Amino acid sequence: MKNLVVGLLVVVGAIFTANAQSKEVKTVALEQTKGEFTQKSITLSEGTYVFEIANHKVGKDVGFVLAPKGKTDEANHIKNAYVTSLVKNNTTGHSKEVKLEKGEYVYFCPLNPTPQYTLVVK
Repeated sequence: MKNLVVGLLVVVGAIFTANAQSKEVKTVALEQTKGEFTQKSITLSEGTYVFEIANHKVGKDVGFVLAPKGKTDEANHIKNAYVTSLVKNNTTGHSKEVKLEKGEYVYFCPLNPTPQYTLVVK
């Protein structure tokens, strides 16, 4: 009976470890200056990310929009990628966790406003 309990604990521990490793959250740091992002394109692997947005002397609040390429209307925005609150001048904000799958996306700020930049997930 003792061996059965130990065996079950090992299996449960392995499951929790596998789930924790598969849920690794990475941070993508982006900086906005007046009218642009300093990073013009990004390539990532599939996974879960938090977007950290720095407002570097823009002079007003900024935000962040991520959407599938070619589908940039608000209905297609990836809502979890929005910053949790507007990023004030000379501060940094972040999004919620965003799970990205293979494909092409664009990111931009409608408040700054910036061009649309490419984010590719391989």
